[in-house]
Amino acid sequence: MATIIPVASFDCVVFGATGDLTTRKLLPALFYRFQDGQIPGTSRIIGASRSELTVEAFRERARDALKRFVPAQDMKPGVLDAFLEHLDYVAVDGSGEEGWTDLVAKLAERPDQVRPFYLATSPDLYGAICRNLAAHGLIGERSRVVLEKPIGKDLKSARAINDAVGEVFPEEQIFRIDHYLGKETVQNLLALRFANTIFDRLWTADVIDHVQITVAETVGVEARAGYYDTSGALRDMLQNHILQLLCLTAMESPLNLDANSVRDEKLKVLRALKPITAQDVQQVTVRGQYAAGAVDGQPVGGYLAELGHESRTETFVACKVEVQSWRWAGVPFYLRTGKRMPNKLSEIVVQFRAAPFSIFPSDAFGREPNRLVIRLQPQEGMKLEVMTKDPGPGGMRLRPTNLDISFEETFKQRYPDAYERLLMDVVRGNATLFMRRDEVEVAWAWADSLLKAWGDRPEAPRPYPSGSWGPTSAIALIERDGRTWHEEIR
Repeated sequence: MATIIPVASFDCVVFGATGDLTTRKLLPALFYRFQDGQIPGTSRIIGASRSELTVEAFRERARDALKRFVPAQDMKPGVLDAFLEHLDYVAVDGSGEEGWTDLVAKLAERPDQVRPFYLATSPDLYGAICRNLAAHGLIGERSRVVLEKPIGKDLKSARAINDAVGEVFPEEQIFRIDHYLGKETVQNLLALRFANTIFDRLWTADVIDHVQITVAETVGVEARAGYYDTSGALRDMLQNHILQLLCLTAMESPLNLDANSVRDEKLKVLRALKPITAQDVQQVTVRGQYAAGAVDGQPVGGYLAELGHESRTETFVACKVEVQSWRWAGVPFYLRTGKRMPNKLSEIVVQFRAAPFSIFPSDAFGREPNRLVIRLQPQEGMKLEVMTKDPGPGGMRLRPTNLDISFEETFKQRYPDAYERLLMDVVRGNATLFMRRDEVEVAWAWADSLLKAWGDRPEAPRPYPSGSWGPTSAIALIERDGRTWHEEIR
């Protein structure tokens, strides 16, 4: 059984309390932590938004959200009503003047609480909300502010947001959240690499042929079309989620698990990424945009039909990147992400080099190299693909076999959602799984170089049918190196 360690009592103020993120992710995450006894009964979750709602109306909205996004079998009798009693609400204009007196009065009731401010709003409002928090005396030593991605749309805007928030909060009180870092498998990647000698010794260019990182979604842009068209797959997924996974895969061992030790090593990886220039952008990147097709047997329209006008925004990106370091010299990292893919899937594939010589007859097996597959979703776990003898007396025939670990099945328990873990880390003040300012800005500097290269060599995104794995040129990207995308995701 997992050990549940309660956190300190807190007052969490969620700006954007009536928005989609709060409804789908934050309230369910807090409910689960409350049900497991990790949130003390003296804590409060205070919704804040411009909507004129009573506390009772906000609680009813929360009740509906929890019934929708928390399976009925996961709710213990009586817990929902008890959780709702800890919800409060204040109508406040985060960037204006209205409502702040009411919020000040509510927080003054418990001045010694840990006080996280979760900004589930547009990043354009981060600076204004933080300035208002400071102007009304709501920031103290036990305060934290949580920033959702995207932090900017390029390096310049990211610096502007960081400057605005940094004028009010010291860096150690700023928690830039990337929910991928809260997934159980991502943290187990650290354990796999640095708590097991067998993998630590194999994690080198001498043994590893290449690494693939795939984050695929079956959904289209839907209600996010307006935002997405100004963002695209590079800004929405590659610059943050995928680069963070690359960092944890490629980083050197930190001195310890202190937040800055871990983030120092991730920063070194980002700084070692080779920039993509206009001279090589067409050879090492592919941009795509989904067209009409079918997902899960259901016909769906294309991106332009959903958007309602012409656009050159990419919904798919594949690229080959290099980490310029001793450990990874000559080992390519193939990254891809896209919408309207056949399956919802996030995984890291570490492909080891093939055996240099085989003692087995040529018809015994297809010389499959070993690979380690680290699954982040839909079912978190890891599997190591190794060659074994085919059972039976039919001679020495080999086939790939999986040594498979599904965390939920192995440990016979529900694994917390990433937001559950990260929210509790905010209360504890543990920033290990959050991004530091310099990480964000170095990642944007690399992404900006790719955006500039695309701009210098303008080319429309290549169409791909919904329900496929992207443009055929994405297959060519990896196959001209004599490699192929992981078989299970083709």
